[in-house]
Amino acid sequence: MNRFRKSLAAVGTVVALATAAVVTQQNVGTAQPAVPPDFAVAHLNTQVNLPNGVWTDTPLTVTLPWPGTYALDADVRGRLSGTPSVNAYITARLWNDTTGTAVPFSERIVNQIIDHNAGDAITGSNQTAPISELISVTGATTIRVQARRIDAVGAASVAQLYSDAAGYTSLRYERLSP
Repeated sequence: MNRFRKSLAAVGTVVALATAAVVTQQNVGTAQPAVPPDFAVAHLNTQVNLPNGVWTDTPLTVTLPWPGTYALDADVRGRLSGTPSVNAYITARLWNDTTGTAVPFSERIVNQIIDHNAGDAITGSNQTAPISELISVTGATTIRVQARRIDAVGAASVAQLYSDAAGYTSLRYERLSP
């Protein structure tokens, strides 16, 4: 009888281990949700035409996934041309889509053309300006690049944020602290 009990106990142990192994194997294939990174870079993949005097949203955004303090860095390429007499410039800023407000102190002149010479030879320029700011957020927050053209004298015939293999417009974030 003692031998029968030992055999029964051994069979019970094997069944319990086999059941645990099957249950464990069923969970092995379950993927954990992806954790958003603490840093990312996005690039503008189109040209954005800028009307005079209007802040224009670009499709260039990043989403800050967590509460905390972040470093924001953008390289914004602007293209301008016009016929004298002309004084036109492009400014860009970082816009907090979540709160509907500009990121403080993020506005930069990206490009400017000034030509008051006699004649009608077209003048133009390509420039890239950096924007670097810190922001503290309490939750997931979307940051966008906005830009506008200002025609101070005359009018620009071309005013764009530009991005191609000769120079990309980009927006980057890095989480510094929670």
